[in-house]
Amino acid sequence: MPAPRVLSALDVARIQLYHFKAIVIAGMSLFTDAYDLFCIAPVLKMLSQIYYKKDSVGTPLLSTFYAISLLGAALGQLFVGYLGDRLGRRRVYGLCLMVMVLSSFGCGFSVCTTRRSCIMASLAFFRFFLGLGIGGDYPLSATIMSEFANKRTRGAFISAVFSMQGLGILMSSAVTMSVCSAFKKAGEGSSEKTRAKESDIAWRLILMIGAIPAALTFYWRMRMPETARYTALVANNAFQAEKDMQKVLSISQSSEIDEDFPEQPTSSSSYKLFSRRFFSLHGCDLFAASANWFLVDVVFYTSNLLLSQIVSLSDKPSSTENVYDSAFEAAKVAAIVAACSTIPGYWFTVYFIDRIGRVKIQIMGFFCMAVVYLAAGIPYSWYWLHEKTNNKGFMVLYGSIFFFSNFGPNTTTFIIPAELFPARFRSTCHGISGAFGKLGAIVGTVGFLWGTKRDEEHEDVFPDVKRVRIAFFILGGVCIAGMLVTYFFTRETMGRSLEENEEDDI
Repeated sequence: MPAPRVLSALDVARIQLYHFKAIVIAGMSLFTDAYDLFCIAPVLKMLSQIYYKKDSVGTPLLSTFYAISLLGAALGQLFVGYLGDRLGRRRVYGLCLMVMVLSSFGCGFSVCTTRRSCIMASLAFFRFFLGLGIGGDYPLSATIMSEFANKRTRGAFISAVFSMQGLGILMSSAVTMSVCSAFKKAGEGSSEKTRAKESDIAWRLILMIGAIPAALTFYWRMRMPETARYTALVANNAFQAEKDMQKVLSISQSSEIDEDFPEQPTSSSSYKLFSRRFFSLHGCDLFAASANWFLVDVVFYTSNLLLSQIVSLSDKPSSTENVYDSAFEAAKVAAIVAACSTIPGYWFTVYFIDRIGRVKIQIMGFFCMAVVYLAAGIPYSWYWLHEKTNNKGFMVLYGSIFFFSNFGPNTTTFIIPAELFPARFRSTCHGISGAFGKLGAIVGTVGFLWGTKRDEEHEDVFPDVKRVRIAFFILGGVCIAGMLVTYFFTRETMGRSLEENEEDDI
């Protein structure tokens, strides 16, 4: 059946100020996600030196610590994605932000200051709920932006929301370096006991500052109207949808909507989620979106973890470092990679996504990452045995992985699920796809930590060289698998109206 005219008007609406406001509001969850992902590596370096001294944190504890927040994110995507379709996007949007902000501050107020087991358990507890909030915000932010956007620039708007991760990475690095520099300078000449107390404050401050930008958007997030597509197609109130959109966007006047239009069925059919009819229409789409997100997160999260462990721009021996130096260096490396590789990748996607399409960008990204992994993996053993003192060439090669990840599947897997499904299933299916992604992140992170684990007596600062080389080959194979899944199972959504998903024959 034809879509309500307000939705047709949204599809051809010109770009307006509110679109950019929505990008910032929706993008704050991605900002917080990136801030948390990239600040936790230097923070863990600080925790290791503050509370574990010469002892190793240990692979079991590290893998559990990383996995628990990712598990929280997966559960948040499933649960909040479902609520977004049942209760409405707006009604649970503010709740997600509150959980994120309070959990970020909770991480900074983790109990205990001396007992390391108590500190790590408390921090893991708050990071689990931080994961719930961040994970829940993923399907809502993508769905809301897709439903506000016109079909001509929808991909650019959703990818712009996702590109807020780049600002989160830069702020994470800037805050970490600033806090470490300030506390290091302030602690000069202080007693060891005083420096220990100051360093305990420093890592908590780093974790809490990331919540502030997200908290500042709470007022505007609560003032956002429900999306017209949810109100018209799920709540069955096209007249209210048109009124809500006129508050924030300049679209067609109410006279263009027939007076006898208010109570329409959401679709010409009433099949349910996971019914046989659903799988016949959308089963392949759900498989492709979930599988691709699983595969790219195996690669993306493993690559970030690998970066923090094997890439160092500092030639200072570890014995001369204080508690702040290793965290400062890790943050500096992340900032350089973000500025030179990650952020350009995001904005290449924003520019090209509605010109060459989602599928082509995703295939290209997977292919280029596979090539880089093989190019880095084949000579890896020789490289790190002979060139440890000058790894800048390797860093340039390795940094290109982050460019093609973001100008590729890391961004497109966020976009495509928000465009493939009917309005009444859109948030749920995006959440399911994203949850598979976080499971892939757990597999990649935990698998890498255990697969490259060094012997306890091995004093080298790098993970086992031969095992990392094997990991590169495996990641290259994962990228090839993603390329094949995309080519054979993923539908192009560029230029399609979201209302085409409501039809019974797709």
